[in-house]
Amino acid sequence: MHLNPYGEDAVRLALSLVTDPPATDDDLVARCLAYDLVIELPVTAWDRQATAEFLAEWLTVIDATVPAERARRLNDLLRFASAYPRLTDHADDGWHIHYRDPDQPLASVLRTLISVGTALHLAGRGIHRLGRCAADGCARPYADFSRTGKQTYCSPACANRSAVRRHRARAR
Repeated sequence: MHLNPYGEDAVRLALSLVTDPPATDDDLVARCLAYDLVIELPVTAWDRQATAEFLAEWLTVIDATVPAERARRLNDLLRFASAYPRLTDHADDGWHIHYRDPDQPLASVLRTLISVGTALHLAGRGIHRLGRCAADGCARPYADFSRTGKQTYCSPACANRSAVRRHRARAR
């Protein structure tokens, strides 16, 4: 069985690329490979630049706090990202579904993978499951993969720092 590549891992890859942008083409390739993304064409500086531009657009989805606006922004990304779903065994690693045309450059693959993955994340877990960290001085984006769906911090470290601040403020 081949797992759906358009799910949680796509959103986690997007967050990784946003919070720690790759400095070189090789860094972009390494990051994508770390998330088991098959790269079919040579990667160029255009891929890195186009990916950065797309991720800036993707962040507007996170920053939209009204559900209908979040959906509209994501639909705009999907409009330019996806093709009809197709069954493929392009890497001889098992049949699976792709929402992109074959032989696309990496930046286009990432646009589709992340847009469709985000749509599946929000549709499957809840439209509220993206946000910015609530900790003072931190605005890192996060995707809520928790069981409860009540995440408000980007990391346990930020949650702990905020808890300590609240505790110290009460103790005064």
